[in-house]
Amino acid sequence: MEAYYEDGTVQLYLGDMREILPALGVTADLIVADPPYGETSLAWDRWPEGWLSTAAAYSNAMWCFGSQRMFFEHLDEFRAANWKLSQDVIGHDEDGEPIVGDVNVVWEKHNGTGFATDRFKRVHEHILHWYRGPWGGVHQDVPRTVYTGPDKHARARASRTPHTGAIGGHHYDDDGTRLMRSVIKVKSVRGGIHRTQKPEPLLLPLIRYGCPPGGLVLDPFGGSCATLFAARQAGVRAIAIEGHEPHAEAAAKRLAEPYMTDLFGGAA
Repeated sequence: MEAYYEDGTVQLYLGDMREILPALGVTADLIVADPPYGETSLAWDRWPEGWLSTAAAYSNAMWCFGSQRMFFEHLDEFRAANWKLSQDVIGHDEDGEPIVGDVNVVWEKHNGTGFATDRFKRVHEHILHWYRGPWGGVHQDVPRTVYTGPDKHARARASRTPHTGAIGGHHYDDDGTRLMRSVIKVKSVRGGIHRTQKPEPLLLPLIRYGCPPGGLVLDPFGGSCATLFAARQAGVRAIAIEGHEPHAEAAAKRLAEPYMTDLFGGAA
């Protein structure tokens, strides 16, 4: 299988992911998927039947973009491929009580779509985290952001606070950072390669959460191949598959351009 573009970090393949992935035979630490939602009459907006089971053969963790309508309509397909939503029970505490995960993210755009006066203006998209097998078998490393509020140093205390299990006495040193929030506000891309192109600052924390250093990210619906650029910034390897050659060609030209260190501490 010959790559449409490749360098030492990323690869781009042209074709249908359901045909390309079996030929590659790779195992990825994380999938970042932005499939066609199948919600419009546009020719390219068609749900690819069977892609979830194909993807399941090559990774046990996945971020998937989509609307609530899309996820509800295809929930049975996720379940049939043994993809579990990260809000499912992921373990039990010392008292046997279930621990429920909540890894899912909302992307808040700077401007939304739709002008109907009988509903709220839509300025967000859902990014749901799915996994297969045991929760402990997938990588999780929540990015941290800089905190500029008052110092929160705390002294040890004997309280037991119920929070996904019992937290006993502890001492907390404020390192000036906080866990990244589940609502991420990033401007939409205007004038990009693909009309649904996702911004790289949005993809970067998703990759850093789900892919370990030196790991491999897989994007089965490459589009603008923004995932490849974000993977470069994160310092991990990545493979994208895109079925529309004009998009693949434009992405390959941009990938071939020199890139430099950016504000996120990686390469842009």
